[in-house]
Amino acid sequence: MTRDFLSPTGVEIVFVLVGIVVLGAALLTVSTKQLVHSALWLVVTLGGLAVEYLLLTAEFIAWVQVLIYVGSVVVLLLFGLMLTRAPIGRSPDADSGNRWVALGVAGAAAVTLVWVVVDAFRTQYIPLDEAQGTTAVMGEALFRYWVLPFEALSVLLLAALVGAIVLSRRKSEAEAGDEGTKS
Repeated sequence: MTRDFLSPTGVEIVFVLVGIVVLGAALLTVSTKQLVHSALWLVVTLGGLAVEYLLLTAEFIAWVQVLIYVGSVVVLLLFGLMLTRAPIGRSPDADSGNRWVALGVAGAAAVTLVWVVVDAFRTQYIPLDEAQGTTAVMGEALFRYWVLPFEALSVLLLAALVGAIVLSRRKSEAEAGDEGTKS
């Protein structure tokens, strides 16, 4: 079956619409001045990416996206905000004044990424009716080719969690010592 390049299906239209929502949420993530709101917009962004994976028939990757990124990383980020006693409201320290430089770098990176992806898949049509992201296919690839990077990432996340606990304990112990000397 041949398909015309410019005749989109319903799945492709929904994919583009969800992509626009994800892009808007990502922009709100980096432009919001309240840290907690930024973390919540990050949840919307990562959840939208999970929907994109579902539309590409990669169910396993979509659930990994929800469980790992939306569930774990955002919760770890919010706990980090709470443990470090970061300001909940608007924070003047959150803006370094390099907004235009950051925007330029982000724009250049986005243009480069889109150009590389479009150039790599210019003549390819990926049929969405074949199961390419199923648990069996992804599990085989993960445990055959990606075991060491997967384990290295788990050790890195564990080290970050232990570091957050150590930093929060040092502050609370120092504050308890200060209160004991004041009484």
